[in-house]
Amino acid sequence: MYSIGPLTVAPGERAQGLIPVGTSSYGVELGIPLIVVNGTQDGPVLCVDAGVHGDEYDGQEAVRRVLAEIDPASLRGTVVAIPCMNTPAFEAAARTSGLDHLNLNRIFPGDADGSYSLRLAATFVEQVVPAVDALVDLHTGGTFGEIAPLVILQGGYEDLATDLALAAGHELVWKGGKWGGTVRHPTLAAGKPAITIEVGGGTYREENVALHAHSIRNILRQLKMIDGAAELRDTYTTVAGTFARSAAGGFFVGHADPGETCKEGDLIATIVDHYGNTLEEVSAPRDGIVLWVRRIRTVRPGDEVVIFGEVQGEITP
Repeated sequence: MYSIGPLTVAPGERAQGLIPVGTSSYGVELGIPLIVVNGTQDGPVLCVDAGVHGDEYDGQEAVRRVLAEIDPASLRGTVVAIPCMNTPAFEAAARTSGLDHLNLNRIFPGDADGSYSLRLAATFVEQVVPAVDALVDLHTGGTFGEIAPLVILQGGYEDLATDLALAAGHELVWKGGKWGGTVRHPTLAAGKPAITIEVGGGTYREENVALHAHSIRNILRQLKMIDGAAELRDTYTTVAGTFARSAAGGFFVGHADPGETCKEGDLIATIVDHYGNTLEEVSAPRDGIVLWVRRIRTVRPGDEVVIFGEVQGEITP
C-alpha cells in the first residue's frame, strides 16, 4: 500500500484526490490535486508536478497524458502526479495566485499560518516531500515569455541531481539558479533529487507537451520504473543565466529567439515608444546563448526582457 495525503493506493491501482489546503470565498475546497499510480513491483516514488504558475499549460497536459498511459501492472514503484499545483493561479490564467497575488515559485517552504499560497507551499513540504524519493518540476515561459528547452540543476546539489537532470533529455543544463523558494529547494534540502524542466511558453503548443512528456518517460526509464534504457546525449552544455531588465519600459521588439547563439554585442531586443523611437537596446554582454525572450509586448520599468546564458562547459555522461 502507498499513502499520501488523503489517498491510500493498493499495488496495481491508480487513484486521484485532493490534499486540502483551504476553501475559496465561495466555499469551494482548494488544495493540491493528485493522481497516483502505484505499481505492482517495488521501486522509487517519483513526483511530477506542473502548474506552479497558472499560465504555464504544456506541462499540465503532459502530466495527465503520461499518467493515463502508465500501466500499474508493469510499473516498478509509484508515480505521484500533481497536474496543477496552483489552481487559483490557473483559474486566474496568471503567473500568480488570484487569492493573494504571490508567486508560488519563490515562497517555498511556505508558512502554515500564512495566506493561501504560503499554506499551499507548507502543505507540499509537510505532506508531499516526505512521501516521495525524487521530484520533477515542469515549467514553461508562461504567457510572458518563451524559454529554450533546458533543465535547471541547482548549484551545490550536482552529486544528488545530475543523473535526473541529464535524463530530462535537453542539451542545455542551467547550473545554479540563484533565486530561492522554488519547489525543488525543500526537496533537495531533504536529500532527494529534484530538477526543474523548462520548455517553450508564450502560448500552448503540442510540440512542447510532447517534449515534456518525453522527459517524464525518459526519467521513468532512468529510474528503472518502466522498461527500456534511458536515452542520454553524448554531451550537454552547461550555462549560467543573466537576467536583463528594462530601465525605461515601452514596447518590446525581439531580435533573437530562445536557443539562438549570439556573439558579444549582438542586438537581442529593442524597446520602443509609441512613435517607434528606440528607448533601449538589449545586447549580448558576451558570447553565449539566448535562453528566454519576452513575448508579452508591454514592458514596465524593471521588467525582465531577456535571459542570456553564458556557456560554462560541458557534461559528458
